[in-house]
Amino acid sequence: MTAHPSHAWHVYTGGRTPHDRVDLLPDPPPWRRFTGGPPLPTPPGDSGNQHAAVSYRPGDDAVRQVNAALYLRRPLLVTGAPGTGKSSLAYAVAHELGLGKVLHWPITSRVTLRDGLYAYDPLTRLYAAERGRDGAAGPAAADDIGDYLRLGPLGTALLPYARPRVLLIDEIDKSDIDLPNDLLTIFEKGSYELVELARRARPTAEVMTADSTTDRVEIRDGTVTCRAFPFVVMTSNGEREFPPAFLRRCVTVDLKQPATVEELTAIVGEHLGAVVGDGSGALPEGAHDVIRRFFDRRGGGLLANDQLLNAIYMCHHAAFSEPPESVRKLAEQVAPYLSDEATGADDA
Repeated sequence: MTAHPSHAWHVYTGGRTPHDRVDLLPDPPPWRRFTGGPPLPTPPGDSGNQHAAVSYRPGDDAVRQVNAALYLRRPLLVTGAPGTGKSSLAYAVAHELGLGKVLHWPITSRVTLRDGLYAYDPLTRLYAAERGRDGAAGPAAADDIGDYLRLGPLGTALLPYARPRVLLIDEIDKSDIDLPNDLLTIFEKGSYELVELARRARPTAEVMTADSTTDRVEIRDGTVTCRAFPFVVMTSNGEREFPPAFLRRCVTVDLKQPATVEELTAIVGEHLGAVVGDGSGALPEGAHDVIRRFFDRRGGGLLANDQLLNAIYMCHHAAFSEPPESVRKLAEQVAPYLSDEATGADDA
C-alpha cells in the first residue's frame, strides 16, 4: 500500500490531495441515469472526519473498486477484519473528491429502511395544531408539515445533487434480514416517496435534512429523485451472507490486513508519526518493537489495527522510557485478543 500506479481513467487516486477529477466522470450507463432536479450544490465543508480522510492508505484493489463504483453508479460493499479501514474509505473519498460531509447511517438489528429515508413527527405537529386552535400559535405555522419532516442519511443522499454525496452505511451485516432487499429497490429507482407529503392536496414542502435542521430543501410532488447517484459505502464484518440479487448490484472489495511489518509501520506512521515521532515523522525504536510484536501475535487470534494505535499511543506517554519488558506488557494489556481463533494466512 504505497504509491498507486497512474491510471488516466481513475477519478479517485488514493493520493489524499483534494482535486476536482470527479467532474471528469463520463455519463452513467443508460440503465443508471436519473433525472432529479433542480440540481443542488454540494454542501460546504470537508468529510466530517479529517483524520480518517488524510491518514487512510488505500490499497490498489480499493482504489480500483472505488472507481468502478463511481463509474457504474453502484454501491460499494466493503468487507474486511475490524480495523482495516472500511469506514475510513468513505471519508477518504469524500475528502479527495470534494464531495462534502459524509452522511453516516449506523445500522443495528432494529433499523428499517424508513429510518434511513426520513422521519415524520406527527405528535409534535398535533400539539402545534392544538396550540393554534387555542390561539397560542397561528394555524398556518401549525400546518407547515416541513417542520415535522426530516430526511435521514439515505434520504438526504438521494436528493438531486449535481455531484454525488457520500453515504456510509456502517455494519450492514447487523441489519434485519429484509433491509438489503429493501435497499435494492431504492438503489435501482434512485427515488422514494414521502407518504405523508404525497397525500396532501399540495404535496410540496421545505423539509429538514440529515445535514441541518435549519437549512431546508424543497420537496416537490411528495417525491425525491436523485440526479447524481450517491457514492454508497456499505461496510460488513462478514457476520452474515447477503442475497445474490443484492451482491449482483454491488461493487465489492475485501480489505486485507497489512501483509508485512513495513506496511503496518507505514499505517502507524500516518496516524501517529506527528504524535510519537521525533518531529520528522520517524517512529521511535520502542514503537517499532511494539509493531513487530503486534505483527507476530496476529497468528494467535484476532487483533485490530486500531488496537495497535492505542497501544503505541499509551506506550509513548507511559512506557517507552522503561525497560522493553514493561513496554511489551503494557502494549499487550491495551491490545488483547478479540477472539481466540487464529486469523489464518489470508490476514497475514
